[in-house]
Parts: sequence; structure tokens; C-alpha cells
Amino acid sequence: MPIFWECDRCTACCRWPGQVSLTPPEISRIAAHLNLPEPEFIARFTRLNSTRTGLALIDQSDGSCIFLDGSNCRIQPVKPQQCRDFPNLWNFPGFNEVCQARPRELSPDDWRARIRASTGREVAPP
Repeated sequence: MPIFWECDRCTACCRWPGQVSLTPPEISRIAAHLNLPEPEFIARFTRLNSTRTGLALIDQSDGSCIFLDGSNCRIQPVKPQQCRDFPNLWNFPGFNEVCQARPRELSPDDWRARIRASTGREVAPP
């Protein structure tokens, strides 16, 4: 049975060091959500990614996501796909030692339905 990690929005993933890469459509959606022109959003909230091939969100001084406000994500309805996909479609060894997501064993069909609902993507179970 596949495991679906049920997020409780503990925001641990928003506080880890790393890079949240952005696609052009994500930049457009986030800028619109913040009611900012895209060039202003890019100037205020992004940087060149580590491979110098695109943009990524900048971090707060403590390393957390620039859009983390206490325990809330300021861009939750339009957050990047990379954020939507964690921890079910990507994670790393030991993530669940900090992340409070609860593991749920599901049938393959239920797993697919939960992934579709949480990420907007159609994928095969692991």
C-alpha cells in the first residue's frame, strides 16, 4: 500500500534551507495574488537559482521562506508546485523527523485521488 503523507501545515518545510525554484507561470500567479506587477515581484522576492537557469524565491534572514508569516503561508492558494509536491512526490531521508505530516496507508486509487487533490497532478502510486 502506498503511503500518503497528510500535511498539517507545521511549516517545518518552509523553514529548511534550500531553494524553491519558480516557473514563469508560477511567477505570474504569485505576482497577481500579491497584486504586484511581475517585474516588481521578481525584484523584491526572487534571486537567480543555484544553477543560474531560472529564478528562485529569496529567504528571510533566518533561512525560512520569504512568504512564511508566523505559521501561515502568504501565498498558500498559489504556492509553487515544488511546495505542493512535498513530501508526497519528493522528500529526503529523515524529513519525517522534523516534518509533522502523518503517514496514511491508502489504496493506490485513494493515494492517486489525494495526490490530485493536494498537488493538482496525476501520477502513478510509488
